[in-house]
Amino acid sequence: MAPYPNLVSDSTLVQETIDLLRDCGGRANAAEIVDAVFKVSHIDDELAGLLVADLVKDDRRFRFVDGKTIELQNDDVESRLLDDLDFVVVDLEATGAKMPPNRVIELGAYRISQGRIVDSFLTLVNPEIAIPRFVVALTGITNDMVKTAPVFAEVAPQWLDFVSEAVLIAHNAPFDTSFLNHEISRVYPGHRMINTHLCTVKLSRRVFPGLINYRLDTVANHFSIPIFHRHRAGSDALATAEVFLHLLTRLGEHGVKDLASARNFQFFEPKIEETLEAAPLLPLVPGF
Repeated sequence: MAPYPNLVSDSTLVQETIDLLRDCGGRANAAEIVDAVFKVSHIDDELAGLLVADLVKDDRRFRFVDGKTIELQNDDVESRLLDDLDFVVVDLEATGAKMPPNRVIELGAYRISQGRIVDSFLTLVNPEIAIPRFVVALTGITNDMVKTAPVFAEVAPQWLDFVSEAVLIAHNAPFDTSFLNHEISRVYPGHRMINTHLCTVKLSRRVFPGLINYRLDTVANHFSIPIFHRHRAGSDALATAEVFLHLLTRLGEHGVKDLASARNFQFFEPKIEETLEAAPLLPLVPGF
């Protein structure tokens, strides 16, 4: 059983089961799943049900209708209103960009609820390996600073409680979420966070096209948001949170109300020719 509701199995067999159910309209017989996923044919319904039940036990993404039929539960987070969602904006610093072997050395996050920042999560993390000199120079985080800090295994329970079921937000979200899930898997083998995420790099490109680049410094400067300690997790997460609040405001101005619409939004600026074509024709007035 996953120890936290926002943790799910990272098994490839589970993912193949999800893919199969999606292809089957969200519902399938356990024997079909055993045939396609376990590659075992001609198995009786009762045994198939037991095998699939053990595979997906305590995973809220699945529901058994009876002992032999399984359904994929609808994940309605994408259709939920932005005003009804909580967001956790996260940034992390690490001993290097590639994991493994690199480890997290600092974690910073801010919770956004109903359009404002309501809580924070800030901690140094002992990576249990030496911090390279170039990372010390970049972040200012030294080996002495993390020597007495908690290791990630001590941080993980508080982190998972803090995130809960919020949507994760990060500037280059695939990097942060992948790194976090790598650390999570070390503490809870075979598990990852289920939280959906949005990337403020991608979202900024869609909402504010035309900036010279979409590095955090550039986007923050566009909104006159100061970053007091660049490449420190707390400071970068706070700047990203403030950027995200500006993005939410602009999305609202364009009538975007739910998460799916925010994810797919693309600002469209009509060309001059299109504007002229759409303009009403004025009657000709003699003498003009």
